[in-house]
Amino acid sequence: QLQLVESGGGLVQPGGSLRLSCAASGFNLDYYTIGWFRRAPGKEREGVSCISRSDDSIYYVDSVKGRFTISRDNAKNTVYLQMNSLKPEDTAVYYCAAVARRSVQAMCIIGWTDYRGQGTQVTVSS
Repeated sequence: QLQLVESGGGLVQPGGSLRLSCAASGFNLDYYTIGWFRRAPGKEREGVSCISRSDDSIYYVDSVKGRFTISRDNAKNTVYLQMNSLKPEDTAVYYCAAVARRSVQAMCIIGWTDYRGQGTQVTVSS
């Protein structure tokens, strides 16, 4: 069964940090562009960060540049999103996705995905 499972969400105070993990099973992430999306209440889905197969192309939405870092560990078939200096406006359900044969722009900006996880809630509040 092809599956993406996110973990690491939770409640954090403004200025705090979280690291989200996304573990894949049933397929090899090596062959996919991987990304993190988020959906906040009442807002459209947003591509937060995407990373290419070879890690040579990475996209970040402007609002998270300098604060979030995407990375992958192919040996563990897992992708991560390190989130620092969190703000209340980062509150959302975060989910990871994978797409074959698409650029980071096609994934994060246009929204192409082949597989998607169920999501993990991130709440930034004092």
